[in-house]
Amino acid sequence: MQLQENHQSLFDLFNNIYPLSAEVKEAIVNNSDVIQVKRKTRLLNAGEKSNTIYFIVKGAARIYYLDRLGKETNTWFLFENELLISVYSFYTGQPSFEYIETLEDSTLIAVKREKLDEMYLNFIEFNFSGRKLTEYYHMRNEMQANDLRMLSAKERYIQLLQRSPLLFQRVSLGHIASYLGISQETLSRIRKQK
Repeated sequence: MQLQENHQSLFDLFNNIYPLSAEVKEAIVNNSDVIQVKRKTRLLNAGEKSNTIYFIVKGAARIYYLDRLGKETNTWFLFENELLISVYSFYTGQPSFEYIETLEDSTLIAVKREKLDEMYLNFIEFNFSGRKLTEYYHMRNEMQANDLRMLSAKERYIQLLQRSPLLFQRVSLGHIASYLGISQETLSRIRKQK
């Protein structure tokens, strides 16, 4: 019963795109693992190949990379009902340049790449949902890249506040500043101006 409860929010996500058959639901449950991880657990290190996609049932995580000087830059924050993945490494099989780390104690559904491919092969309708989700994350990534290229620091902050107000309650200001491409001092100044 608990297993089904953990998977229900994942099923809801897919059902919003295209209704899942009982067979697909069963395949998802049989080909995935529900895992509990503590805050600050590294799910992926740079240099490792990403072969697992995670769905966040409960908790939060970040994706980041280190520049040549070892400075962290956050590229994604993900929460309940979102997929957690190192896109480049997962789809190319190449070593990741990113790290994935939990920000809170989390419950995750983990699916290995070969199991996902197997389900795509066996259930054509599941391909459609997978493609739609990939399009959504690609679009979201593009919006973030455009914000960094085209908006001022203050505009990026306002945009993030409007899109993701809960982010500011669950993620440290240092991590948010890094995501916005600014220093923590600049972020503090901008927040005081609001």
